[in-house]
Amino acid sequence: MTYDIVIIGGGAAGIATAASILKRNAKVSIAVVDAARDHYYQPGWTMVGAGVFTPEQTRKAEADVMPKGVEWIRLPAITIDPERQAITLGDGDTIAYRVLIVAPGLRLAWEKIAGLTEALGRNGVTSNYRYDLAPYTYQLVQGLQRGRALFSQPPMPIKCAGAPQKAMYLSCDIWRDQGVLPAIDVEFHNAGAALFGVATYVPALMEYVERYGIDLKLESNLVAVDADRRIATFERKRDGVSERVEREFDMLHVVPPQVSHDVVANSPLAAANGFVEVDEATLCHKRYDNVFALGDAAGTSNAKTAAAARKQAPVVAVNALAALDGKAPVADYDGYGSCPLTVERGKIVLAEFGYGGKLLPSFPSWLLNGTRPTRAAWFLKERMLPPIYWQGMLKGHEWMAAPHEIGKAA
Repeated sequence: MTYDIVIIGGGAAGIATAASILKRNAKVSIAVVDAARDHYYQPGWTMVGAGVFTPEQTRKAEADVMPKGVEWIRLPAITIDPERQAITLGDGDTIAYRVLIVAPGLRLAWEKIAGLTEALGRNGVTSNYRYDLAPYTYQLVQGLQRGRALFSQPPMPIKCAGAPQKAMYLSCDIWRDQGVLPAIDVEFHNAGAALFGVATYVPALMEYVERYGIDLKLESNLVAVDADRRIATFERKRDGVSERVEREFDMLHVVPPQVSHDVVANSPLAAANGFVEVDEATLCHKRYDNVFALGDAAGTSNAKTAAAARKQAPVVAVNALAALDGKAPVADYDGYGSCPLTVERGKIVLAEFGYGGKLLPSFPSWLLNGTRPTRAAWFLKERMLPPIYWQGMLKGHEWMAAPHEIGKAA
């Protein structure tokens, strides 16, 4: 079969792009290639880990979000051949495309931390990056009365770079309410050299680090977990010299290293880092002008968040339709990403920024000051963003996400 457009990936980026394309041209033949049975609202897992959302609020059947008018191929994509404009599927069959959109997300590489795979879900080892483990996070937080709680963040790139510390702040807020926070030694081990990548938001976050008494350890990367002995091993840099440090724990919240899926990394589309090599503005491949990528699979320098995919999808939609007509891209993307940093239950620091760390606030500061914790941002995260995701983004409604025309004033 040959389709006008093939989309690899039925997650947030793939579904939103398909819906945006069909909104503009319902006659285009589109195939979405994805073997998943369920679709997850992953930004909600932080809230599950704090008991604010239930797991069920973050999951729907994939069939329920698949846009009407596309053909859903319920198989994984195994190889991409951009020269033949063909995709090999999990059953060995091939399909062809005129335009390809690559949006399979990324892979959580649990195996890159020694002992972690077998440790997850027991003896205090958890992660909000997995649907089935986020409830265990909340169970651990509720049950911990004293001891040591460790939170880790791996080297970039990862999706939602604020999520590792969101889990920590919400846990500390619960312990503070329970009156046990003084008896808990909280450590944040961040492999990076800064608490957050955009310096403007760091002062507000540091206030909470100090308020909760968190021991912040930068350039400290989790490399091994021994669940039976409850010991985590970190590789830390001190004065340019690496050393290994073991820390006992009662609770360990882990964020795994993250890599590109093999179907992308092993394809001619990949850059040296394994992600799809695209122009950062048009999201068009640098060597194949009928190939686009967005979401976590794209080799762009923006923050890998659902908010980024929401802004990217309309850009890719109009550029893909232009490519079908043999035209150059007509829209560009400014790198927008959003990270609602849940510093306590009821307050959020709403980080919104684009390429180069440029601040890109969606609201005037008198309504919502993103550099400070606000209840308005919490209301947005808890009440507004889930329906905007399910009923807006995935259905092609581009609220505050209309594609920007190249050359036009912002």
